[in-house]
Amino acid sequence: MLLIPAIDLKDGQCVRLQQGEMDRVTVFSDAPEQMAAHWVAQGARRLHLVDLNGAFAGKPVNKPAIAAILKAVGNDIPVQIGGGIRDLETIEKYLDMGISYVIIGTAAVKNPGFLQEACIAFGGQVIVGLDAKDGKVATDGWSKITGHEVTDLAKKYEDYGVNSIIYTDIGRDGMLQGINIEATVKLAQASTIPVIASGGLSNMADIDGLCAVEGEGVEGVICGRAIYSGDLDFAAAQKRADELMES
Repeated sequence: MLLIPAIDLKDGQCVRLQQGEMDRVTVFSDAPEQMAAHWVAQGARRLHLVDLNGAFAGKPVNKPAIAAILKAVGNDIPVQIGGGIRDLETIEKYLDMGISYVIIGTAAVKNPGFLQEACIAFGGQVIVGLDAKDGKVATDGWSKITGHEVTDLAKKYEDYGVNSIIYTDIGRDGMLQGINIEATVKLAQASTIPVIASGGLSNMADIDGLCAVEGEGVEGVICGRAIYSGDLDFAAAQKRADELMES
């Protein structure tokens, strides 16, 4: 089970939002690159970046902060990024910067042809971000709820060559209410694409619950507010996950 610290970028700062609302923000660091180095030192094996401004603008906004993070972690671990990725040129520029995986969210829902092109051009490096509320997919920085069922889209993407799906339960994101394991497993069972859980991680019980369903196709979890607030010790959680997987 891969535990992936999240570094959400807003106006060059490392922040956390509650339920994806830009006006419900907590700033955790003015130096995101230092935060990235901290998580690497704590044993992170991958980092999850989100350009929050980019998600709303539809294009990358926080490139200076992203470049600083990549410089800070070097080649130590892979870095994935989402937020405002709408064309192949943006993907290419990110990969040239040193990003390992790009996350396509809104564009994957609105323009599946683009997602298919991206998977062909950048095989193995494209992750789909599916954010949902009550099983319905949300787009445009979570500001719009569509009529698409998460499971239906996952099945649709099976033949595209998508690396994995990050599934976020919007209602729980940043609220420390626990991962929606039931919905995550349902999605993982609906297709052959590995799923990374996101939204609501709060304590070791979530880690135990996720490790118990790894065999269903849940390969990791995004760690957000809980590791910043101290509700969950990241290093201890990754150690716990490793021990459970070995037993």
